[in-house]
Amino acid sequence: MTVSGTSFGKAAKDYGTFRAGFPESIFDRLAAFNVGLRGQTVIDLGTGTGTLARGFARNGCHVIGVDPDPRMLGEAQKLDRRNSVSVRYVEAKAESTGLDSGTADVVTAGQCWHWFDQPRAIAEVNRLLKAGGRLVIANFDWLPLAGNVVEATEELIIQYNPAWHFGGGLGMYPHYLPVLSQAGMQNIQTFSYDMDVPYSPEAWRGRIRASAGVTALDADSAQKFDADHLRLLARRFPSDVLEVPHRVFAIVAEAADE
Repeated sequence: MTVSGTSFGKAAKDYGTFRAGFPESIFDRLAAFNVGLRGQTVIDLGTGTGTLARGFARNGCHVIGVDPDPRMLGEAQKLDRRNSVSVRYVEAKAESTGLDSGTADVVTAGQCWHWFDQPRAIAEVNRLLKAGGRLVIANFDWLPLAGNVVEATEELIIQYNPAWHFGGGLGMYPHYLPVLSQAGMQNIQTFSYDMDVPYSPEAWRGRIRASAGVTALDADSAQKFDADHLRLLARRFPSDVLEVPHRVFAIVAEAADE
């Protein structure tokens, strides 16, 4: 088998169809931090297929989604039309968006902060935010518990891609905090909560095809992986609905006042 550099774009359709977006509950939680209020300008870095961006747009925010992959942005636009929301998309990297300075009330990064050059990304965040604006780093991760479908799936991913190192996670990211403090962010707070997400076996396979461990495989290996995954689910988890435990984790930090 061959493992290539991670490219979510080649799995953009699976990404848009099967990856569970952030739950609606996160927007209520963020509103308590004055994030995502009607009329705010939100810049969503690494927007992918726009799961956070659409939620903020539905709540009446002016949203700009930033992503370097046009295939992901194409899927985001399809989903926006289907959900009757409007988001402006910019093809750019999080570290260099080309957007105007001091224009954002909120900058968000959902499920992507680990892919960024973090010192450069936080410098760009500080440039984009208004004085006192807020940065949100959010994750919505599956949880591999003993004997569950996530653990079994991760074990199979590692068989095909031993270099994949995102397995066994707890869905908590306190190691992000020092960079934020060093960059002058203040009033840094976190919250987390757990929930189950129902997937059909087909949808879970699609979700995994859109994960970093599988998108890094060459096409032939990815196809063989998916066939093995189908057999694994049928053998060990023969159910029409898989209840997959997930954890929401978010960091909210404020830019310094001028």
